[in-house]
Amino acid sequence: MKDQFRIDSHKLMFHPRTVARWLEGETIYPLYMELSPSGACNHRCSFCALDYLEYRPRFLSTEILKERVHELGRLGLKSLMLGGEGEPLLHRDCAGIISHAKGCGIDVALTTNGVLLDRNFCEQALTSLSWIKASINAGLPETYARIHRSSTHDFDTVLNNLSAAVEFGRKVGSACVIGAQIVLLPENAAEVENLAHLCREAGLSYLVIKPYSQHHKSLTREFAHIDYTPFLPLLERLEAANDESFRVILRDKTIRKMQREKRGYGRCLALPFWSYVDAGGDVWGCSSHMGDERYFYGNINHETFQEIWLGERRRRSLEFVAEELDPETCRMNCRMDEINLYLWELTHSTPHINFI
Repeated sequence: MKDQFRIDSHKLMFHPRTVARWLEGETIYPLYMELSPSGACNHRCSFCALDYLEYRPRFLSTEILKERVHELGRLGLKSLMLGGEGEPLLHRDCAGIISHAKGCGIDVALTTNGVLLDRNFCEQALTSLSWIKASINAGLPETYARIHRSSTHDFDTVLNNLSAAVEFGRKVGSACVIGAQIVLLPENAAEVENLAHLCREAGLSYLVIKPYSQHHKSLTREFAHIDYTPFLPLLERLEAANDESFRVILRDKTIRKMQREKRGYGRCLALPFWSYVDAGGDVWGCSSHMGDERYFYGNINHETFQEIWLGERRRRSLEFVAEELDPETCRMNCRMDEINLYLWELTHSTPHINFI
């Protein structure tokens, strides 16, 4: 079955006008943004890449955020994904922010651990969401509790919440696609098939199986050297869980790329097409380099987004990335990896490209 959502690939080729403007040297505004409404989290996952941020209980101002989201819609932002360093549903106005962003012409998505994905949230926000992806990192309650460092009861709570969200979506005619994701670890590999069946029974559209990728700032190091080669045959066994409405998506392309010697591009070119805002309002060129002043653009609490995007800090950051940053030193499973491969090929063409 084809992955219609292109989860293991990219979608920048569907925005050729923006890419063409970038190729001509124009300043473009981001097509996609990731936003952390909350720095706090109700779980402490054993593999968390952002554990170094310490889950600080900070929350974006709803008033300022709505102003900036309205501005971003005007500037051409196409999509906004709420997730980031904490659990977004801990922000008391999360549903209202989602509805507001949709009203500004922006497609909105949510990544969550699903514990707080209750009926009240669905009634307020489900019809404004394009997709929800829940992080469920085991197929049994006991393993889930060890990995998420949470209560065993959360496992059933999340599955029940997701099932109820699917049912509510059907009732109100929502187009929101609801799925789940598991980070593949030695501790949960034997339970992936069981999780796939539970997700299908809950009415989800997909389960993504994602490899762990070591963040260079993360305090967690125990999974840094996982060899995923033995897990590649897993997809064949999981085919049994697929049907017309449910798909298991093993990110095998990403797994194979993690074994490569070179990335295939000499510079990071993707930063003009996306951005990241943390729970304190800081705007970063790259989420993997939060805290590194070389990637800091500004703060939405003190400046408009346009001022930040056209400002001196961002200009210097892009200059550094273009002239000094070696992508080989970046996180292996970079969010923009596929986009960088695409843009590098566009700007470093091979012979005979006119023979289409």
